[in-house]
Amino acid sequence: MDTKLFRLAFLLMASQLLAICASGQIYMTKTGQTSFFSETPLENISAVNQQVAVLLNSASGEIAVRMQHRAFSFPNKLMQEHYNENYMETEKYPAASFTGKFSEPIDYARDGTYAVSAEGVLDIHGVRQKRVLKGQLVVDHGQCILNCEFDVRLSDHHIQVPTLVIAKIAESISVKNKFVLTGKKNP
Repeated sequence: MDTKLFRLAFLLMASQLLAICASGQIYMTKTGQTSFFSETPLENISAVNQQVAVLLNSASGEIAVRMQHRAFSFPNKLMQEHYNENYMETEKYPAASFTGKFSEPIDYARDGTYAVSAEGVLDIHGVRQKRVLKGQLVVDHGQCILNCEFDVRLSDHHIQVPTLVIAKIAESISVKNKFVLTGKKNP
């Protein structure tokens, strides 16, 4: 690429990035909490992950969530082993993610509670699925608290359950998220 053309392209991209950054703020956490629960007549399975990374751009409404499967903590180590090795295949699919954008405008400068929905892509077990996730966003003195609950059907993400234990694992898993995001002012 021509040096002058490269400089012009770089300046255009930099000016667009500065315009976006100047009008917004990035909210983030590396200690978000995601839990899941599987209820069946034979056995309940639950786990919590307190190392979920989340970025929220207040200017664009874009949100990105990423978690490592091995960070889920189970009350029973055997459940944790089965989750990682047999169901989630964490050697092959180490992480789950959601990238999307809020549909509603939010006034991040004003404390309040907002019903939100984010349209985006949920990636679990290597299967990307378009989803609209609904929740509640609380803006409180410079931080955002995002709560979101949704269900994940195992078959939607090609997660196989052996016939021997099919009665112990629900077909649909209830997922709960609580993310406390702090603001980081952009330059």
